Amino acid sequence: MNTISIDAIEAARRRIAGPVVRTPLLKLEGVAPDREIYLKLENLQPINSFKLRGALNAVAMLLPEQRAYGVWTASAGNAGQGLAYAARMIGVPCRVVAPETAPETKIARMRALGAEVLKVPFDSWWEAMDRRAFPGVEGTFVHPFDNDDFIAGNATIGLEIVEDLPQVQTVIAPIGGGGLLTGVASGVRALKPNAGIYSAEPETAAPLAFSLEQGKASGFPRWKASFVDGAGGKSLFPQMWERLRPLVDGALVVTLEETSRAMRLLAEKTRVIAEGAGALAVAAALWKLRKEDAKGPIVAVVSGGNIDLATFCEVTA
Repeated sequence: MNTISIDAIEAARRRIAGPVVRTPLLKLEGVAPDREIYLKLENLQPINSFKLRGALNAVAMLLPEQRAYGVWTASAGNAGQGLAYAARMIGVPCRVVAPETAPETKIARMRALGAEVLKVPFDSWWEAMDRRAFPGVEGTFVHPFDNDDFIAGNATIGLEIVEDLPQVQTVIAPIGGGGLLTGVASGVRALKPNAGIYSAEPETAAPLAFSLEQGKASGFPRWKASFVDGAGGKSLFPQMWERLRPLVDGALVVTLEETSRAMRLLAEKTRVIAEGAGALAVAAALWKLRKEDAKGPIVAVVSGGNIDLATFCEVTA
């Protein structure tokens, strides 16, 4: 499996500069007095998600004839928004195949950015990512996580973390398909090879943790849909297993209650609104501090903030 080189990451950083915000690292105060937790606030991107980085780089790397054909992806919302944003910048059509479980707020945001959205059953959506095709959908397919250029864009997050906090010891990022975690790990390890890299997954959808237990890419037998719609899946793609296995030191699994508490904590302590997936790494960081001798400082990647406020209030009540 291809590795993402520092040269590719630096080139991606130059390519996406402008639309992409260099998001701040914010210290989480008053939670663990003897330990330092920092938040990498990717919810502050123009689409409120890290996915803008990868999408812009992936579209920029397409050949002119591929762009002219239009682009499409399979996404529960954030990758679709990123691709729609990138497609709008260059004036080409964007189509998104989305699962029926995708929140309406994300569907609406994709459409507002100009995407044509087709809602399909979850299993059909997952299959579209695997097959890279869907009946009746035309255009150049941009994979939302298993794509070197998409991952290189995501990896710019890792560079920023180490540059802004050279003493970082542990980095935790949520995992859905694996593109964010692979990218962050690639960027961090390019500058700080000995840093600890961990995934964060909800208990209802933890295929990486299960795959690590099994020693191979595996389906998750207890999958259940939840408000954590931007992370977790029914399985880990074999090719993503090969990418992640040499990069990740472990998988942290948190409960839905721990995730909702982390969402509430972020709002109360920092006035940050995070979606379920965005709060996973914070929940995992707090879990690791309670259960293990975690090395600090810890950086938790807040991957996104695309959540309907009514849902946010219901989940965090």
